[in-house]
Amino acid sequence: MATIERTTTRGTTLAERAQARALRHTRQIATLAPRWREARTVWIAFGVLQAATIAVLAGHMLAGDTLGDLPLYREWAMDAFEGRGIVGVDEEWVYPLLAWLPIGFANIATAPAYLAMWIGMIGVLDALALRSLLASGSTRAIIAGWAWLGMLLALAPVALLRLEGVTAPLVIIAISLLARRPWVAGALLAVATWIKVWPAALIGGALVVMHERMRILQAGLVVTAGVVVMAIALGNAGLLGSFAMMQDDRNLQLEAPLATPWVWMAMLDVRDAAVFQNVALATREVVGPLDGLAQEASTPLMLLATIAALVLAQVAVRRGADRHETLLTAALVITVAMFACNRVGSPQYMLWILPVAVAALATVDGVAQRWWRRMTAVLLSTGLLTTIIFPIAYMALVDLQAWAVVLLTIRNVLLFVVLAAAARRMVVLAIGRSTLDAVRASRAGGLPG
Repeated sequence: MATIERTTTRGTTLAERAQARALRHTRQIATLAPRWREARTVWIAFGVLQAATIAVLAGHMLAGDTLGDLPLYREWAMDAFEGRGIVGVDEEWVYPLLAWLPIGFANIATAPAYLAMWIGMIGVLDALALRSLLASGSTRAIIAGWAWLGMLLALAPVALLRLEGVTAPLVIIAISLLARRPWVAGALLAVATWIKVWPAALIGGALVVMHERMRILQAGLVVTAGVVVMAIALGNAGLLGSFAMMQDDRNLQLEAPLATPWVWMAMLDVRDAAVFQNVALATREVVGPLDGLAQEASTPLMLLATIAALVLAQVAVRRGADRHETLLTAALVITVAMFACNRVGSPQYMLWILPVAVAALATVDGVAQRWWRRMTAVLLSTGLLTTIIFPIAYMALVDLQAWAVVLLTIRNVLLFVVLAAAARRMVVLAIGRSTLDAVRASRAGGLPG
């Protein structure tokens, strides 16, 4: 009898210990979980990401190497600093004039230090963007901060080594300042536009929907006037807009969403369809039957999407839609269309789109917040696929291996899905969900049974 009692007591004790351990484990998880919703944790993760970046690139920095597009940037900078001519001043250039700000800055120390200076500059800009996202300390701000880090990780090759790595954080900072300091925001957007053109989508949207449009316009005009004066002083006023004409004679770039049917034609050996190297531009392009139609349609499609988005944005704010969300939705439509309908379609174009979505996460509430979370999740997945395609699987794509073509197709389809979702959201803001549902119901009712 005593043995049974001891066995029962021992069993009870073991059960109590197991229950206590489970309780402690639950408490630890409960204590840990809120830390992921703290700004401090996001900053720690950002620090780890920066440290990992430096660790990965340390060998190249010490050797004085450059990666990505930086060899070309450094060559331009060295030529300019050593008096051998300035692209954009002495000859046509693919970039607007203020692209010289980051390109020249990275060469201020010495040419071998170019990569280190560039990475340091990008790190500071990314930190300032993260600070602007986390400023409110709200849950949505923390989510936006994590999304920003996710973007930097998913698109690391282009976020670190191309000019979009400069303009993306500038746009994040500008969006955070639109309501409080519209003049500063307008100036930042104008500077970013004169580095790479895409931030003009935000300027156009702000001029349509924001109450502070005149201050934004004034700031943009001041920056633009400064650029014009600089161009005149340098003697290149005639070349100031040359960047707008540099893409006119390009074929369809291999990874461009618009080129997807011709990539499949080339893979399936359809007559006259092929991938070839554009030596002058150091990129692969694709040609095939009727590819001229896509090339001719590219610019009109982008213009049509831009005009439609701005018109719908104007209608939306007149009927009382939230101005900030309307601006960001219109900007999303425009930037996705600028990628999806572009004959070029380089991987860094994802950095035109994701900053808009990340900024929306930090500022938009309610049902709209859930919509933006879904869009951001899709875009982060699209960004990761973009990095897998370039640079990881790029040579397989050039060789038209089926798995690489399928991967590219999935990425491109996702972009068009986001474009359709953003366009629908824009329509909902403009005419209201109830009106849209009524139109659908009337169409359904008119169908034959």
